[in-house]
Amino acid sequence: MIAIKDATKSYDDGQNFAVQDMSLDISAGEFVAIVGTSGSGKTTLLKLINRLIELSQGEIKVEGTNVSSLDPVLLRRRIGYVFQGIGLFPHLSVAENIAITPNLLGWDRERITNRVGELLDLVRLPRNIAERLPATLSGGQGQRVGVARALAAEPKIVLMDEPFGALDQITRGALARDYRELHVRLGLTSIMVTHDVVEAVLMADRIAIVVGGKIVESGTPHALLVDSKHEYVRELMSLPRLQAERIRALSSRGTD
Repeated sequence: MIAIKDATKSYDDGQNFAVQDMSLDISAGEFVAIVGTSGSGKTTLLKLINRLIELSQGEIKVEGTNVSSLDPVLLRRRIGYVFQGIGLFPHLSVAENIAITPNLLGWDRERITNRVGELLDLVRLPRNIAERLPATLSGGQGQRVGVARALAAEPKIVLMDEPFGALDQITRGALARDYRELHVRLGLTSIMVTHDVVEAVLMADRIAIVVGGKIVESGTPHALLVDSKHEYVRELMSLPRLQAERIRALSSRGTD
């Protein structure tokens, strides 16, 4: 579904690299998490896929077509994008926010109205929320609207940039479970950027670890947990394992 080959984004005449020689193939229906610290290049990679910024070198193909040959506006309309910090338009209602891409694609009013209702059901929001403004929503409700907006034009691919990072742990966990369920039910291809390795382990089919603009290792959560080759990746993957061991120890103590 997505083929990234030697993708490089540099600034200052090639002196500074945000992304360098990244290669990654993502199959249809796969959920891939890109994990790294702030400034590691993970968000840059998302923006390169839908041409919010342009490659310096290398190539990216979506469904077999080099994105550099596609109209960037039309490319973005066929790829859902869930922004960090929700990113809803404050002056538009929930329904109007969800309907942005269908309106741009020229859908008729009845089709859009039906689609908004379907999506509110899909992301577990009451339909009477449709006319409210974003400022009246809770953080979790706003992020669910953001997911609905990303799915509005029935994309096959969804990109997510730290989609749940600003939410409390309970809301974050519920949204993560619900999105994973949607990913499977709708047959989506999802790429999620996150700095939270536990979130990546719980949600993704495969994880790519990014350090200094390069993918240093990728694999299934299980493979990286038990047999990572890179020292930084081993240290990073020890965190969810230590958390699980601590929880098991506390649970066992409670039954003694």
